[in-house]
Amino acid sequence: MGLNQDLMRRRDAAVVRGIGHSTQVFAARARNAEIWDGEGKRYVDFAGGIAVLNTGHAHPKVLAAVREQMEQFTHTCFQVVLYEPYVRLAERLNALAPMTGTLKTALFTTGAEATENAIKIARAATGRPGVIAFTGGFHGRTALASALTGKVVPYKRGLGPALPDVWHVPFPTAQNGVTTEEALRYLNFIFTADADPSRIAAIIIEPIQGEGGFHACPPELMHGLRAVCDQHGIVLVADEVQTGFGRTGRMFAMEHYDVQADLICVAKSLAGGFPLSGVIGREAIMDAAGPGGLGGTYAGNPLACAAALAVLDVFEEEGLLARADAIGTRIKARLETMQRRNTLLPIDGIRGLGAMVAFDIVARRGGSEPDADATKRVIARACALGLIVLSCGTTANTIRILVPLTAEDDLVAEGLTLLEEALEEAA
Repeated sequence: MGLNQDLMRRRDAAVVRGIGHSTQVFAARARNAEIWDGEGKRYVDFAGGIAVLNTGHAHPKVLAAVREQMEQFTHTCFQVVLYEPYVRLAERLNALAPMTGTLKTALFTTGAEATENAIKIARAATGRPGVIAFTGGFHGRTALASALTGKVVPYKRGLGPALPDVWHVPFPTAQNGVTTEEALRYLNFIFTADADPSRIAAIIIEPIQGEGGFHACPPELMHGLRAVCDQHGIVLVADEVQTGFGRTGRMFAMEHYDVQADLICVAKSLAGGFPLSGVIGREAIMDAAGPGGLGGTYAGNPLACAAALAVLDVFEEEGLLARADAIGTRIKARLETMQRRNTLLPIDGIRGLGAMVAFDIVARRGGSEPDADATKRVIARACALGLIVLSCGTTANTIRILVPLTAEDDLVAEGLTLLEEALEEAA
């Protein structure tokens, strides 16, 4: 029995069934965009810990910052004894966020904490309970976050009733057969049938849906939501947990729109692999919650803050926003070449901003019928060949590429060659 198999047997005996896995690989070490397991096999990493590693595994500058902080202290709880890295990071995030006016930041630990606290803040600011989210959206697995998430399987099935005062609007994509006009009309249906606008505290949306299939929010929808929020005093929340920190070629995906959110949720690649999240927003809204209403024992941990400050330095010093655009252009061009090859599984819907790229595996060439089974075969075959890549999408037939922005051109090319081989061998 191999080491991975032995560890998987131990995992099955000791760890709950409800935590799923994309692979059965156990990492032993990792650098930049490469992972090695305990058996010595090397993998090209096109998953990045689900969009967490835009600056790669174990970036030297991030590690150095964390080591320096570890020598000072590892924890005090910011609500008990304060520390400067938290304040300095908040200052930098306030300066970077694409919103005008005076901004403030609250730091947390996970993406779900960020989305839940954004809703808490919006409720405090408006005195209202209701929230509008979108089908296909993913906002986390905790109680309120899973209620916001617009997908039942696997995030809600069998886990009890969802929290009340949350409604979902169909997200407009060709795959869903929904237009922007229809989505906005459905929002009005909710206002007519279920909840008066005066009951709604927030509308939360991902600028590009992550788990929902890497579908970008149409500009017309973002404009429509901003108008609705302005008309009715509703807080517009942009969930940038997956899109944030350079993945789309901008520090925030909202920079692709000429519309501003009121609150932005961040996490994942903010701290280069260390657990850190936050909510950035307009001062009048952010300060609505009273002292003690926000926070957490580990929220804004000093090691994670040090890592995040280093991550922001790396983005500036290594030009990673331009690098995201260059990598994305290279990936999409290669995928378009693959799309023309008759010996590969048929693919369609190549899309993405910056290096947040995806495509769909379909049942027949020239068609759009999803093939979830073939997608599973590609993921498994890619792993066997030495490539870690993930699927997503409401019909489970989307392959998403989240290679670190620090990956060398040769490594990106190698990963794409392995992906092409997997598409051929799974055909």
